[in-house]
Amino acid sequence: MSGEGDKNGNGTEPKSESTRDDRSELLEDLLAGNHHALARTITKIEDRAPGYRELVSDLHEHTGNADVIGITGSPGSGKSTLVDRMAERYRAADLTVGIIGIDPSSPFTGGAVLGDRIRMSSTTGDMEVFFRSMSARGSLGGLSTATADAVKALDAFGKDRVIIETVGAGQNEIDIVKTADTVCVLVPPGSGDDVQMLKAGILEIGDLFVVNKADLDGADRTVVELREMIEGRSDRLSTLDAGHHDQGERGDRNGAAGKASEGTATGAHTGESSGDGPVTAVREEGTDGSSENDEPEPWTPQVLETVAKSGEGVEGFLETLTAHREYLETSGRLERQLRHRYAEEIRALLREDSSALVEDELAARGGIEASLDRVMAGETDPYTVSEAVIGPLRECIEDRREEE
Repeated sequence: MSGEGDKNGNGTEPKSESTRDDRSELLEDLLAGNHHALARTITKIEDRAPGYRELVSDLHEHTGNADVIGITGSPGSGKSTLVDRMAERYRAADLTVGIIGIDPSSPFTGGAVLGDRIRMSSTTGDMEVFFRSMSARGSLGGLSTATADAVKALDAFGKDRVIIETVGAGQNEIDIVKTADTVCVLVPPGSGDDVQMLKAGILEIGDLFVVNKADLDGADRTVVELREMIEGRSDRLSTLDAGHHDQGERGDRNGAAGKASEGTATGAHTGESSGDGPVTAVREEGTDGSSENDEPEPWTPQVLETVAKSGEGVEGFLETLTAHREYLETSGRLERQLRHRYAEEIRALLREDSSALVEDELAARGGIEASLDRVMAGETDPYTVSEAVIGPLRECIEDRREEE
């Protein structure tokens, strides 16, 4: 894929026969399980190379099977080590894994600074674990705008689990919720300041909170602080309505915190833990077996402890991830999250395309400098300039709508 032809403003290219043939061949190789084709596809996506949009569009019908997990948290919380352990356990269960590591952008090249992380070494040489570093490229949420498209490529390829590890830049990490089905926030032990920082925003988007390095002093206290913050939150944001979780009073739905290393999850919805695994949502039923409330119980964030370096607690962590996935599927929230995600993607694409279209039209009228000269000379004003550019476009759209 050489990107032959002139690149249009929105990243597309003229649809020549050779371009379509190249794209079809790349897609065919990717769907056939060719890792080289997967790498080329993600490179094309990240570089926003000519034809990438058509390629992502072709991928769409092959997506929807991967479980997408977001791992975020402050630097030093052990995100890379935990992701490495996750990949190791998933491979032991014969599951394929795709990992996207979002790294800081180089101020010189715009590319990822850290590249392939040497700490992710337990699955080195395993072709069923595909790791790719991507640049944040200055994105507010620490996520490149190409991340969602790269996830689609991994999903279409057939990866069972796709893990996104973010830069770890505090509350700006909330963008992860726009891409991942389950969001896990890592917190180092004894980090009172970090826990307080969570109140500023990131607390609202976590499905699981993991106190990693739980063998260090202060872990128990950190678990208690997280539990208290979760129990004290009565108005949670939801990605489906106003953020990631459901709104509404939880009453006494929250359980007590426990250790993932003991095979249990904390902050359970209702009911009691049997000690055999994570507690999932339990809905009250009438004597006829029907639910008293059509709305499912909201998922209450879980608090877990792990020692990723030794693997302690990782099994319980993965069990809780499975429990959350099952909750999303049985409650219907997975479909609603996907619907919300596509709505956000469509809006983003419309903003990107319309902005490029307006820039092209402005350039055809002499560019911003010519318009500024006229404004400074008192010949016109910013509103009139804007209307002169947008007006014809608006009329064209309205005419087209009437024809349809």
